[in-house]
Amino acid sequence: MMNYDKLYIDGEWVASDSEVFTEVINPATEEVCGRVPCGNAADVDRAVQAARKAFDSWSATSAEERSDYIQAIAAKMVERLSDLGQAISLEQGSPIDFATNTQAAAPCGVMASYAPRTAMMEETEEIGHSLVVKEAVGVCAFINPWNYPLHQIVGKVAPALAAGCTMVVKPSQETPLNAFLLAEIIHEVGLPAGVFNLVSGPGRKVGEAMCVHPEVDMVSLTGSTGAGQRIGELASQSVKRVCLELGGKSAHIILEDADLEAALRYNIDQVVSNSGQTCIALTRTLVPASRYDEAKEIARRIAEAVVVGDPNKAGVAMGPMTSQGQKKTVQEYIQIGLDEGAELLAGGLGAPEGLEQGYYVKPTVFAGVNNDMRIAREEIFGPVLCLIPYEDEHEAIAIANDSDFGLSGAVSAGDQDRAINVASKMRTGQVYINGAAFNIDAPFGGYKQSGNGRELGAAGLHEFIELKSIQLPNA
Repeated sequence: MMNYDKLYIDGEWVASDSEVFTEVINPATEEVCGRVPCGNAADVDRAVQAARKAFDSWSATSAEERSDYIQAIAAKMVERLSDLGQAISLEQGSPIDFATNTQAAAPCGVMASYAPRTAMMEETEEIGHSLVVKEAVGVCAFINPWNYPLHQIVGKVAPALAAGCTMVVKPSQETPLNAFLLAEIIHEVGLPAGVFNLVSGPGRKVGEAMCVHPEVDMVSLTGSTGAGQRIGELASQSVKRVCLELGGKSAHIILEDADLEAALRYNIDQVVSNSGQTCIALTRTLVPASRYDEAKEIARRIAEAVVVGDPNKAGVAMGPMTSQGQKKTVQEYIQIGLDEGAELLAGGLGAPEGLEQGYYVKPTVFAGVNNDMRIAREEIFGPVLCLIPYEDEHEAIAIANDSDFGLSGAVSAGDQDRAINVASKMRTGQVYINGAAFNIDAPFGGYKQSGNGRELGAAGLHEFIELKSIQLPNA
């Protein structure tokens, strides 16, 4: 059990105004594994006022001083890597190795990457008779998801600290425990009071109060497209800056000369990773019609070999869905696929054998899918893959781009230059070539209904910068 009875506001652990608590459920056992305060609008106001009070002094610190704090936080995160990984596995359901080596370790790297980037804030530019300087955007409200909870929090907190912003952070109700561990780390490091504030609670109460608060200058959300639309609507009332990282329905174009086995193994590994609860998951696999039958057999074999089970057991590739609600959603979409006439190659309805307790689903692969089906157009957020045939490269690109989303994508090909050419025609924020790895220093974000703005790397810092032109008299 991980129990927290206080929020973190203005450098102190304080009782919530609501006196209500939220139970955190372990998705592998369906048992309570923790408890956190269920904050309200009054808590948000206290946190925002603390952030506002701290902003002038924090934004005026030197780049070197902010860099030192960020380095200290990153180092302390590394020290507590095991604690962070265990908390994420417990509350989110990720296999322990993945929770530790990806869910927790990647945020350590992201935090550290912003220590040297504080110097960017002191860079100036002369344009004619103007001096252009950078300033922090102000008080920020961060609303975070449950699928990669710590990674998404750090992806906002680290560049905001580097820029000189202060903040109020709301973790997901399903996965708040890792955020409280981060607050412990920040407190231990001695970050000035009010720079970082943590208020847990439901989106409708805490998240919306953050978005409409007059002292908040910027809102950054990672979540569903529906949540992004609501946040944009609320924030627009006071013309706040908004950064949205939303959903995806990403396509993987496998060209005729690709290594089909390697391409499909990469694809399925990526889709079942984190139980398919990944916004960049390659859930539409586009295969040449001439190799479609071969692809079906390979995909079936690979999917059926995925080891699903207890996140604490060695060798498990996929744990449960994070919540009962998400399990229900995935099951509903599998039924929709069957009703639409798709061919079930692997997986399907119900829990994997021997895993009736916990929010487990089967890795599922559909063939006979066309791009007009709901399972090909709507984000399922689960381990469900659609194999879609195409006749030529032009049609493959057209199918890939025929989506409301544009967050990610991939191309597999024998010729890398050809793959890059195809990637350049895909309307999406990032494209992976031949199984390339994620890059925490590259811009991350999407086109269309996948959101606006960018996270990570130098581009992530720019979201927290205001540019000021100082016009100088002519010499």
